[in-house]
Amino acid sequence: MTRVRDASVPLYLKVARQIEGQIRKGALRVGDKVPSIRGMRRQQRVSVSTVLQAYFWLENQGWIEPRPQSGFYVRVPYAELVPEPEFQPSRSVPTEVGVGELLDEVVRAVGDSAKVPFGAACATPALYPNRKMNRIIQKITRQNPEHSTRYIPNGIEALRRQIARRSIGYGCSFSPSELVITCGGMEALNLGLRAVARPGDVIAMESPTYFAMLQIIESLGMKAIEIPTYPKGGMDLDGLATAIRKHRVRACISMTNSHNPLGYVLSDEYKKSLVTLLKQHNLPLIEDDVYGDLTFNGIRPKTAKTFDTEGLVLLCSSFSKILSPGFRVGWIHPGRYLDAVSRLKFINTIASPSLPQLAIAEFIESGGYDRHLRGLRTAFVSQVQLVSQAIAKYFPEGTKISRPAGGFVLWVELPKKIDALKLYRAALAQNISIVPGQIFSPSGQFKHHIRISCGQIWSDAVDRALLTLGRLCEKSNY
Repeated sequence: MTRVRDASVPLYLKVARQIEGQIRKGALRVGDKVPSIRGMRRQQRVSVSTVLQAYFWLENQGWIEPRPQSGFYVRVPYAELVPEPEFQPSRSVPTEVGVGELLDEVVRAVGDSAKVPFGAACATPALYPNRKMNRIIQKITRQNPEHSTRYIPNGIEALRRQIARRSIGYGCSFSPSELVITCGGMEALNLGLRAVARPGDVIAMESPTYFAMLQIIESLGMKAIEIPTYPKGGMDLDGLATAIRKHRVRACISMTNSHNPLGYVLSDEYKKSLVTLLKQHNLPLIEDDVYGDLTFNGIRPKTAKTFDTEGLVLLCSSFSKILSPGFRVGWIHPGRYLDAVSRLKFINTIASPSLPQLAIAEFIESGGYDRHLRGLRTAFVSQVQLVSQAIAKYFPEGTKISRPAGGFVLWVELPKKIDALKLYRAALAQNISIVPGQIFSPSGQFKHHIRISCGQIWSDAVDRALLTLGRLCEKSNY
């Protein structure tokens, strides 16, 4: 094993990850003995306590197990023994959306600081670069106070320029003039949908889908048509083609990278096929890429927009999941719908606040964004693994867990006897928030599924909360 030098993660985790990598690659197999504590100490030139921490982490993850008087041995991880959620066929007919009341209830519960927030798709504040961003904001207001008093409808040029530069990394080559800065990702999605569709129009989408998208569709008086979606493979394109032929689909919505809630990253071939299919019918695609930077392998994947030659893909993203939800800075590349989106943006909010835009632009230009992103990815990989292992350990037999390739949420399929909505309410009584699967579907599917956020730093409190959830699941009245 080679020594690892990465200042963005704790030393014990570097050691643990190296052993984990050896197990994943097959260099260490189930039943093999891992190096002794003293041997690893000499090999890595670290302290005994660091090696112990690494081995305890690997044991907690389920990668290794101690044997009395013998040392540590490779075992099959708990989560690897648990199957993934199954494909759920959908009834692909236009449906009026009515998730608003339940969604309002879930959002209120998520915002309650007294609860363990497994329902919140955002990171704990400690994982955001708050101090660095505050210093940049203070510098801007001190050196150029007039900047915070200006507003530019399509957004500050400096930020649009940085977004355009970064677009090269995922196979696009945007011009700053083609971008519109929005008040978060939600406004980007809202503007995109309003630019391409009208009340009563039918919108095709994945099932399960991001529930806030359903809320937007409901508020705009549109209808949703669910396309069956594979847990790792995206929408069934044959099913999408059939829906387009049978129903007057006006647009399609898709999250192709680090899907919320399924966690998959779709292949370039799939993205190309999706764009080709929609192009044949001259249908726009609203692509939600909010989690695109958060893939676990550290490689920024291409988007469906990468393969768009007609301006039919409206690419939407945000800095909320990476820098801070409170900044409310998102963006959209609307393609051929730029004029429509720009008009709607002006009507909606005129412009987005200038100060956060300037701060984010400087943070990106300084290299701080990419440094922060590397550390955040590492944290999410660790937290997703730890939560997965705990669910596999504490939840009843028959539970199935997604294995995301990015993001920080898990999609959990529970045994059929468990009603997710009843479990959600029982968990609230124990000061734990989760998201019931029903709100990820306009027709109320996924009654036995829940979404668990892994945005919280692992702690005894998180572990206890998952144990409590597992015990609630065991109660037959759910």
